[in-house]
Amino acid sequence: MDLALYDPQFGYYARAAQRSGRAGDFFTSVDVGSLFGELLEVQVAEMATLVGAADFRPQTSDFDLVEAGAGNGRLSADILRAAKRRDPAVYESIRLHLVEASAQARRAQAGTLDDVAERLASSSSDLPESFEGVLIANELIDAFPVHQVVMREDGLREVFVAQPVAGGDRKTQRLAPLRLIEGPPSTPALAAYLERLGVALEPGWRVEINLRAVDWIRDAARRLRRGFIVLIDYGHDARELYSAAHSTGTLTTFVKHRSGGPEASPETPPWLHQPGEQDITAHVDFTSVRAAAEAEGMAMVGFLDQTYLLIGLLDGLPNPQSALRNPQFKTLVMPGGIGSTHKVLILGKGVGTPALRGCSFRMRVT
Repeated sequence: MDLALYDPQFGYYARAAQRSGRAGDFFTSVDVGSLFGELLEVQVAEMATLVGAADFRPQTSDFDLVEAGAGNGRLSADILRAAKRRDPAVYESIRLHLVEASAQARRAQAGTLDDVAERLASSSSDLPESFEGVLIANELIDAFPVHQVVMREDGLREVFVAQPVAGGDRKTQRLAPLRLIEGPPSTPALAAYLERLGVALEPGWRVEINLRAVDWIRDAARRLRRGFIVLIDYGHDARELYSAAHSTGTLTTFVKHRSGGPEASPETPPWLHQPGEQDITAHVDFTSVRAAAEAEGMAMVGFLDQTYLLIGLLDGLPNPQSALRNPQFKTLVMPGGIGSTHKVLILGKGVGTPALRGCSFRMRVT
């Protein structure tokens, strides 16, 4: 999964500046239009005030806005343009840091930011060494490489990708397909992860474990001196994710806006076909992400569906009724769509647990 998505030469994300949208393989909230970023700016501005950055003099950049998994920078551009119009003091205080693994996407960021590029402080594949403000990660963690495990009668087994068997077609230069095999877990951290959650898998259950997500949030929490982390992604709490409802796993692929694909055999699932040519994703375990952040001194401020976050932010717009009539808003909050499949986890450090505007409508996950 790591190679298929992030290899510098062959990786799916590494080879393009943008993979989402009508011409891509999947839609994100950013693809719906600029309204998503305009609503998030309401929350960013409130957080800036809470951190204290909005009180600084114009031209004094003391509030770090970090977007992890920023792609070509479209979300940050929408947030900054909204801040420039509505909250100029906040806009002038922002130092923007775009974090993106794809060099091609990083090269496109300056052009995407265009009139707000003056706020860009850094563009890198790594988080800033230290920052104070807000970190936003929209649909990032679901694309971190995961371990897949399956419970058998004799205990936990890990699923591995095996080298192709001998063969293939020399005339077409096609290799024999990759296939799956099972073996002993590669690390005791996998069993420890499930044990820590109190999860007892039934024989035959297949699940994903995202060790990298836990490592990433720990690292991000340590780098954040004071402020907030906002995670928006597919996922569930652990009780729901590791249950009979998801006992076949959540690992899937998206190609031309369709999930899954032709399955030749159980040993070659759809996500194993054409590595590097399709998105691969697995749902996030928000319970473990939250616990790892709290172990680093952060506190949960909110956990809710994206729908409720955006409704709560409506009143911060100059004309909420206009946004309500906007087709973009309907798409962003429609039940059964991205509004309910996307969860929002808000964490704070050194700011207490304030009653944020984005959490004012309803604190609920479905």
